Amino acid sequence: MEDDGSIRCAFRVEKKHLNGGMNVHGGCFMSFADYCLFATAAPILQGPGVTLSFACEFLAAAREGELIEGQCEITRAGNSIIFLRGMLTSADKPVFSFSGSIKRVARKVSPPADT
Repeated sequence: MEDDGSIRCAFRVEKKHLNGGMNVHGGCFMSFADYCLFATAAPILQGPGVTLSFACEFLAAAREGELIEGQCEITRAGNSIIFLRGMLTSADKPVFSFSGSIKRVARKVSPPADT
């Protein structure tokens, strides 16, 4: 959490994150962006949730050794759905933009133990 209350997520690109072209695999960016959605929503989500929608644009490639930073903002938080948008950057260069929504879900209640 930053001083202004915003959430910033980051990871350093390793060989395991690369595709055959030696760039970060698109699925890696998508998974990390989904993580950013939940990290940003966590303070108001306050419980379990599921990704309801996810949209993205691949803007530029990233390579091994680069630091990928993700920042996200909540655009609207309703009673059951939280809407967000964000950007992944490398050295302040936009590499991936995304938006998504998270659906709040009820906690599962465990059935009583048989006695």
